[in-house]
Amino acid sequence: MDIQVHTEHEVIAIDADSHSILVRDLARRKDYHHHFDHLLIATGSKPVRPPLPGIEASNIHHVNSLDGGIALKRSLDQQRPQSAVIVGGGYIGLEMAEAFVLHGMKVRLIQRGEQLMSATLDRQTAELVADSLRRHGVDVQLGQSVTGFDSNNGIATGVITDQETFPADIVLLGLGVEPNSDLAAAAGIPLGANRAIAVDRRQRTRRADIWAAGDCAESYHLVSRRSVHAALGTIANKQGKIAGINLAGKKAEFPGIVGTAVSKFMDTEIGSTGLPERTLNELGIQFVSAVVEARTLPRYYPGSSPLTVKLLAEPESKRLLGGQIVGGPGAAKRIDPLAVALHAGFTLDDLLYLDFGYAPPFSGVWEPFVIAARQALKQV
Repeated sequence: MDIQVHTEHEVIAIDADSHSILVRDLARRKDYHHHFDHLLIATGSKPVRPPLPGIEASNIHHVNSLDGGIALKRSLDQQRPQSAVIVGGGYIGLEMAEAFVLHGMKVRLIQRGEQLMSATLDRQTAELVADSLRRHGVDVQLGQSVTGFDSNNGIATGVITDQETFPADIVLLGLGVEPNSDLAAAAGIPLGANRAIAVDRRQRTRRADIWAAGDCAESYHLVSRRSVHAALGTIANKQGKIAGINLAGKKAEFPGIVGTAVSKFMDTEIGSTGLPERTLNELGIQFVSAVVEARTLPRYYPGSSPLTVKLLAEPESKRLLGGQIVGGPGAAKRIDPLAVALHAGFTLDDLLYLDFGYAPPFSGVWEPFVIAARQALKQV
């Protein structure tokens, strides 16, 4: 496609005024300036690694990059660890807990807060996830803060919390990510939510001819109606598409996000979209909620499994604010119609009589979130 690719080159500075970047050729160990007409910053995110004592031990891993995943896999193959401690109870923590369990390891997960997945789930749905971990042998430790790591000859032997020390052959950090925006900030490019690069709907920064997309850039949240930082691959791909269209001379705008994400741990699937209670409280948004216990398929049909749905809505306008689903196989992707509803600005009333497909191999007559909408309406 006639695209010049320079590997082993690092951009170490951006001069927005002169439209140039300072590039370091790592192989030849020399620097040079390169002019640009337009510049796209797509530096992604970096894992959160707090400066705790012992954190530089060789068997403390993260999987927020390909290199990190390769290093972890190498450690598992060569060292054959028998026990793992995961620090952090978000999506990465859950998915790596599954991987370690399937590896036949003894797994412990430490979460600073009083529930798992606090950024996306509420207490009721998070407890279902924690129950699933415990059911598969994971020791879930909530309400403990990691203060450091015991080590011997550069190898971590234990994870120290504010309450006790847990032995470990290998440690996985799942503390989330932060935007890799230092290069932009040093160039005087304004930052926004959570130090992500501030962009408009076209992915353009506040400096002429400089654009940003992906995990390093902020997004507009359609429910909170505020700029946020959401490091999700789905969002990064869409922002990259929008930036590319605009850089190619056409016009496109990224309408915004609702924060939809899915995950799983063993036989438990998790889906969420919109805003959870904690965020609504922080923003001062009034809400009502309804929780419904249902099933993925009719009870009599083979393969039916439990399913819990939670909906949140504004009491006065009845505007849908968020949804969460936790259940067996077939549960997580049922969050997608709720994501569409959030994009469309649906109210609880709008959900009641949507024309969904029905047959026993796929669903019950009434979608569980429709039943939850009815329950929420009773409160308003």
